[in-house]
Amino acid sequence: MGKVLIIGAGGVGQVVAHKCAQVPEVFSEICLASRTVSKCEKIASQIKRPIRTAAVDADNVPELVRLINDFKPELVINVALPYQDLHIMDACLETGVNYLDTANYEPLDEARFCYKWQWDYQKKFEEAGLMALLGSGFDPGVTNIFTAYQLKHHFDEITELDIIDVNGGDHGQAFATNFNPEINIREVTAPCRHWENGDFVETDAMSMNRKFECPENVGTYNIYRMYHEELESLVKHIPSIKKAQFWMSFSDNYLKHLEVLQNVGMTRIDPVMYQGIEIVPLQFLKAVLPEPASLGATTKGRTCIGCVCKGTKDGKEITRYIYNICDHEEAYREVQSQAISYTTGVPAMIGAKMMMTGKWTGKGVFNMEQMDPDPFMEALNIHGLPWKETAL
Repeated sequence: MGKVLIIGAGGVGQVVAHKCAQVPEVFSEICLASRTVSKCEKIASQIKRPIRTAAVDADNVPELVRLINDFKPELVINVALPYQDLHIMDACLETGVNYLDTANYEPLDEARFCYKWQWDYQKKFEEAGLMALLGSGFDPGVTNIFTAYQLKHHFDEITELDIIDVNGGDHGQAFATNFNPEINIREVTAPCRHWENGDFVETDAMSMNRKFECPENVGTYNIYRMYHEELESLVKHIPSIKKAQFWMSFSDNYLKHLEVLQNVGMTRIDPVMYQGIEIVPLQFLKAVLPEPASLGATTKGRTCIGCVCKGTKDGKEITRYIYNICDHEEAYREVQSQAISYTTGVPAMIGAKMMMTGKWTGKGVFNMEQMDPDPFMEALNIHGLPWKETAL
């Protein structure tokens, strides 16, 4: 048993706090911290176990260090904003504490998803005898583990990979994002990159789409090719992959609103002057859109996220599909969050559990596919994200 510090009190932080509290034999004490302590207190009030709360500015390394030294956790779970990753990693190095996050670092002033900044911490964490686990959400995270599991158990080599993320939910709003609007819109509007024949190929954002029929009557959806960070680590650590693509579903209504917002400049991430004050249009838009954590009570439907792997086994070409289906209403009944937050928060807790129990150990910076997938896959079935696999 040990202490865990969770930084970030949005929808994902709420799920992580709930799920860690369900495993007291691993997480004996929990502290939930955020810039807005009232958000932490609201989440803590939902949980039967006592949860410590604290105010912390994740951009302020000395402040983070003071909190870590005061609480003395074995592990910091970072579910704050991606451009705060390096600050939290610096604080963990200074205090000698292991680190875990769910999304890779990106600079505040550029919509650029790249692991280089965090991979550059390899030597620092290795020399400190600490472990940093990157991307322990669903995508990235479970999708990396799904791929590693398929390679371990069903393939001699994987040559093609399609990661497909479908949200078949309806929140009833005219326009809203299911996770942090600023991160969501930066991600969707960035140029697409996919891996093909040894290099990344860049195309216009959302310029390729096709229909995908989900299993178990989730439905048929338009999925759009876009860039996602797990492609970068997967093709590095599984070099047999010759082609890798990431696909996500979007409704016509979402795309219509997004196009208008882009056309009028509301998705810009560079500052503009308004009444003598510098504001970032996308950050202002975030402030007026519905809070993702508020969508749980009204969202209905299911998500379907998985990996289609193609490759060879014993000289024969095979294709396999592995996936999870998560129900928005069931997620809300359990942790008062919709399935998008649930599918990210549960794997964050499981990754932390792997580290806290010694199932996953190491010195340095690691991506999920570098770890043994079997105990993580077993834990997904136990903690609310059961998976299925089938030959295609």
